[in-house]
Amino acid sequence: METLLEQQRRYHEERERLMDAMVKELLHKKPGHRDNVNSEHRLKMLLQQYMECAMQLQDLYEDKDGQRKEEVQALSGPNEFSEFYNRLKSIKDFYRRHPNEISVPMSIEFEELAKMRENPTEELANWIEFTDEEGYGKYLDLHECYEKYINLKGIEKIDYITYLSTFDHLFDIPRERKNADYRRYLDALLTYLSDYIERIKPLHNLNNDLEEARKEFEVQWEQNTFPGWPKETGSALTNVGAHLDLSAFSSWEELASLGLDRLKSALMALGLKCGGTLEERAQRLFSTKGEASLDPNLLAKSKNKKAGKGKDVVKQKEVASLEAQVYRLAEIVSTQRVATKENVQRKQARTEGERGDSDAEASASESEEEDDNEVPYNPKNLPLGWDGKPIPYWLYKLHGLNISYNCEICGNFTYKGPKAFQRHFAEWRHAHGMRCLGIPNTAHFANVTQIEDALALWEKLKAQKQAERWQPEQEEEFEDSLGNVVNRKTYEDLKRQGLL
Repeated sequence: METLLEQQRRYHEERERLMDAMVKELLHKKPGHRDNVNSEHRLKMLLQQYMECAMQLQDLYEDKDGQRKEEVQALSGPNEFSEFYNRLKSIKDFYRRHPNEISVPMSIEFEELAKMRENPTEELANWIEFTDEEGYGKYLDLHECYEKYINLKGIEKIDYITYLSTFDHLFDIPRERKNADYRRYLDALLTYLSDYIERIKPLHNLNNDLEEARKEFEVQWEQNTFPGWPKETGSALTNVGAHLDLSAFSSWEELASLGLDRLKSALMALGLKCGGTLEERAQRLFSTKGEASLDPNLLAKSKNKKAGKGKDVVKQKEVASLEAQVYRLAEIVSTQRVATKENVQRKQARTEGERGDSDAEASASESEEEDDNEVPYNPKNLPLGWDGKPIPYWLYKLHGLNISYNCEICGNFTYKGPKAFQRHFAEWRHAHGMRCLGIPNTAHFANVTQIEDALALWEKLKAQKQAERWQPEQEEEFEDSLGNVVNRKTYEDLKRQGLL
C-alpha cells in the first residue's frame, strides 16, 4: 500500500511534469488551424490534470483525518528503523506474491502524451467532433437553428445568408412574438454557440463571459434600457378612474344620468366590474353606497390579472436574459461568422458540376494547409508556382517548359525551357563542369553541351592562338652594315659566319 508521503511526492512530481509538458506544448510549432485547435485541447487536458493534482495535494496537506501526522511521527519517532524495515518487508512480500508485477514510471505516461502531439487524430477524435459544414472549427453550422427560426410564427422568412448576418438581431423581433417556441429556439441557439466555442476555444473561460452578460443584463433590465424590451407604458394611469361621491345621489336613476363613461370611471376607481348597460352600471355603483365592504361578486378580477402579469414579467425577463447571453456569444464568434458567410456565398456561386467537387476541393485545401510537405496533385508534372501549386498548362506551354534540353557537361542534367537552358551556361553547375575539363567558361563555348565538342573547340582555339602568337625569330627585324633589313634568325646566322 502506498504511503501518504509517497502519494504526496508523486503528486509533486506529476505537477512538475505537467508544467513541463504544458510549456513544451506552447512552444511547439503549430502550422495550421487544425494543429492550433488540437494543441489547445491538449493544453486543457493537461491543465485539468494539473488542477486535480493540486486538489489532492491540498487535501493531503490539510490532513483532516490526521493520518499524515501519524505517519510522519512513525517515521521520525524512536523506532524509525523498525518502521523502515517493516515497510521494506511489506514491499518484498508484495512482490513475492506478485512476481510479474511491474512498476511503470511516470515518465512513460508523459512519453505517451508526447506521442499524442504527433498523432492527434487518434487520441482527440473521440472527444472533438466537428461537422463537415464546420470545417474543423473554421465555420459555423447554424442550419438546425435556422430551421427552427423560420418555423416560428409571425417571423419573416429569410434565406440562410441573411440569417447568418442577423441571427443576433433579436431586438428586432416584436415582444408579442417571443413566446414558448421562441424560448425553445433561444435555448437551441445558445446551446450550439456554447458547445461550438468550447470546441474551438477550449481554454476560453466561457462561464465568466456568461456571468458578466447576466450582470450587465440585470442592470439594463432595472433601468429599462435592454434592447428589444421597451418599458410598458400601458394605460394604467388613464384607467385608474375617478371616485364619485354617492351621498349626493338618492337613487340609481340619478346616477344613470351621468352617462356610461363617468359610471365606468367611478366603478374602476372602486375596483368593481365596469361592464354592462347603463342601468346595470348605475345599480352596481349605487349598491355600494354606505357599505363598509364591497361584495366580492362585484369585484373585477384585477388580482388575478396582476398575478398573471407578474408571472409574465418573470418569463419575459428569463427570455431577455437568454438574449443577452446570445449577444455575448455572438461577439466571441464574430470572426467565424464572417468566414461562414463568405464560405456559403462561395458555395452558392458554384455551378452544379462545381458543387459536386466542392467536398473534394475543401478536403484538398485543408490537407494542403495542414501538411505543407505533402506533394500536390500534379498528374502532368507541371512546375510549381509561388503558392506551391502547379502552374496553369497554358503558361507551361507559353514558356516552352515542355521542351527539354540535356547538357552532358553538367552531368547530363536536364533543363526545362529555353530560358532556363540559356541561363544555365553562366551558373555554377556548368562552370564547374567546364573547370573539370580544364576549359575556361568563356563566350566561345555558348550553346556547347557535349564534352567532345567542347574539347575539339578548345583544341581549335588553342591552335588558332598559337598561330596568332608573336614569334621573335621570324618577326623581329635587324639591319646589317649595308642597310639590309633581315629577321633575327638570318641576322644571327650571318653574324656567326662573319658576313656582316
